Amino acid sequence: MKCTIVPMTAAHLEQVAEIERACFADPWSVKMLADHLDSPGGCGLAALGESGEVLGYGGALTVLDEGYITNVAVRPEARRRGVASALLAGLDQLAAERKLAFLTLEVRESNDAARALYTACGYREAGRRRGYYEHPREDAIIMTKEF
Repeated sequence: MKCTIVPMTAAHLEQVAEIERACFADPWSVKMLADHLDSPGGCGLAALGESGEVLGYGGALTVLDEGYITNVAVRPEARRRGVASALLAGLDQLAAERKLAFLTLEVRESNDAARALYTACGYREAGRRRGYYEHPREDAIIMTKEF
């Protein structure tokens, strides 16, 4: 699926919140997303379809030379078409621009598709956070990509 990766702006937030509601048991609100973008080190990328709609997004926080991916989500109807891979490549580019030593994230232990994607994109399992997720309660696998 053809998409263009752009910096996420306030204009994207309503659609990003819609994606949050479709993808997560505890979705971020528009206000939470806006606060994230406005926070020091907060950044986001939006994957736009050919007609300008938001197909997916990725958020991150950077602190010094460390990068923490907060969320990566794609509209259910746009999955398995390269959107998430394009977002991760965009986050890699952001990491290079900011001279980050690594990017890290948490993923549900049961989310085999996401774990396979992150592995294919160069992330490796680096640990576990027991009981990290709620609704349902589940461990998180920490995955990290070093630069």
